[in-house]
Amino acid sequence: MTPKRWVSPHGHALAYTGSPGGPKPTLLLLHGVARCGEDWAPLLPALQVHWNIVTLDHRGHGDSERAQTYFITDYAEDATAFLREIASDPWVLLGHSLGAMVAAAVAARVPEYVRAVILEDPPFHTMGKRIHGTGWQALFKGMQTVALDGGTPTEITDKLAQIEIPGPDGKVSLLGALRTRDALQWSAECLNRVDPAVFAPLVEGRWLEGFPVDEVLARINCPTLLLQADPHSGGACSDADALAALNALNLGSHRRFEAAGHQLHREHPDAVLNAIADFRLQTNPTFAPHH
Repeated sequence: MTPKRWVSPHGHALAYTGSPGGPKPTLLLLHGVARCGEDWAPLLPALQVHWNIVTLDHRGHGDSERAQTYFITDYAEDATAFLREIASDPWVLLGHSLGAMVAAAVAARVPEYVRAVILEDPPFHTMGKRIHGTGWQALFKGMQTVALDGGTPTEITDKLAQIEIPGPDGKVSLLGALRTRDALQWSAECLNRVDPAVFAPLVEGRWLEGFPVDEVLARINCPTLLLQADPHSGGACSDADALAALNALNLGSHRRFEAAGHQLHREHPDAVLNAIADFRLQTNPTFAPHH
């Protein structure tokens, strides 16, 4: 599908697919860091049965233009303005990782435009100040270096496979031993379209500046589903952060995926689709904005 262009109030163009309107409710898909709207491909055939699908490439990702800054608040400002201009009725938001953080911020800022929110393994504080010395910081440092070096998709895949990731026990593993070749190839395709500057605030532990997690979650008044990967299997949402989120949310529910890593919707699409379907059926009568 050929992406359309929408120019943000800051002047950079963002790419999106789909159109609002029609008999089905609209579902906005927001991808994770270093990915793009096409990352949702495994879910689209099933989602399109019940939803009118819109995808958005964040600034500096996919077919969207690069920008000056890449904090969570920047991405959230873009998505909020996009919804205000494009949406003609309230939408449901589904975000993964970075996209989940953005979805939460949008729901808090413009509740009149949001029917419900699905947060797929939001990193919360894991990718904030707690990132220092972790495997996540090593991953993003490595990805930043690879993005700066560039190369063919195969060359980028090979470089990604050589990134050294320290585990909680101090043991270092190569990324190629932690992810399949297919997963690395898809990461390489996405990374080839990412502004390397995207990684700077992540590596520096500054990504969450200006984004008070608990306050944002407490302002969300629509049904919210938290899909949590297993932190012991590479999930980014810690058990403590998941509990804090559920305590902060007004209408929150929770599904934890045992032995599942951060890329839930790509590695376990059927399980994620089942959770979304359950949420849709359980909350459909209340899929309306709450004030």
